[in-house]
Amino acid sequence: MITSRKWKEAEPKPNPHKVDARNIYHDEHALIVHMVLQPGDSLLTHKTPVDVVFYVLEGKGTVEIGDETKEVSRDDLIESPRNIPHSWHNPGKKKLRVMVIKIPSPTRPTKIL
Repeated sequence: MITSRKWKEAEPKPNPHKVDARNIYHDEHALIVHMVLQPGDSLLTHKTPVDVVFYVLEGKGTVEIGDETKEVSRDDLIESPRNIPHSWHNPGKKKLRVMVIKIPSPTRPTKIL
């Protein structure tokens, strides 16, 4: 059976970053989150206990992973290894939409630094 989901129909999840983050897929193998950073929004620097892949769906922003910073835009795919501090910033004037894929699904909360 084909399952279809729309990110706008998922409930936003409260988070310490205060951004629009919605789980659109979750099982023991992976967690996929649709995240929107409005102009001026940032994610707090944090670590995850699993590998993360980010895919930029719309807009431009800045991602920091470890001691590296990179400007990214639509259709960029960014890998972030487990237990490495990372954060996102939207310094622009348009929203930044990012798909966040955590593999495997984390079993414990994210650690904010």
